[in-house]
Amino acid sequence: MWIYEKKLQYPVNIKNKDVRMAKVMMTQYGGPDGELSAALRYLTQRYTMPTGKSKALLTDIGTEELAHVEMIATMIYQLTRNATPEELEAGGLGGFYAQHDHALYWNDANGVPWTASYVQSQGDPIADLHEDLAAEQKARATYERLITLTDDPDVIDPLRFLRQREVIHFQRFGEALNDVQFHLSSPKYH
Repeated sequence: MWIYEKKLQYPVNIKNKDVRMAKVMMTQYGGPDGELSAALRYLTQRYTMPTGKSKALLTDIGTEELAHVEMIATMIYQLTRNATPEELEAGGLGGFYAQHDHALYWNDANGVPWTASYVQSQGDPIADLHEDLAAEQKARATYERLITLTDDPDVIDPLRFLRQREVIHFQRFGEALNDVQFHLSSPKYH
C-alpha cells in the first residue's frame, strides 16, 4: 500500500531560525483545521462514501494530507533547530519546551493539544463532503495568514505550495459532491 521515498512532497529547506513563526505554524500541525485533522477526517469518511470515485478521492487526499503533516513538522523543526531554552521562551514556546523539549507535539498555536473532537464524520456523504469543502477553505485561509506573518522566502515557498494544494482539494471535493449527488438522485439507487 505504501511506497516510501525519503523526500518530502515539496522541498523544505529553512535556513533561518524563527521561533515565533514556528509557534504560529503549529496551528497547521495540531490545530482543529490543521493537516492532521484533515488527514484523519478524510481517511475515516471514505468508508461511507457511496461511489468508488468518492472513496478513492478521500483516500488519495487523506494520504496527501499526511504528507502535509510531515512538511509542517519539518518546517517547525527547522524553524526551531538549535534554539536555546531562552530563545524558545522569548518566542512564546517556554511552556512547550518545559513539556516537550525540542520534540514535536500535536497542539495548536495557543498550546491546546490536538483532540479527536476536531474530526467530523457523519456517515452522510453530502454532509461529510460539505464539511470537507469547508475544511479546505479554512486551511487555505490559514495558509494565507501564515504567509503574511513572515518575509522569509524559505518559509513562504512551501506555505504557498500547501495553500495551492488546499485550493485543488477544494475543487476535487466539489467534483466529488456533484458525483455523489448524481449517484444518490439516480433512480437505480433508490
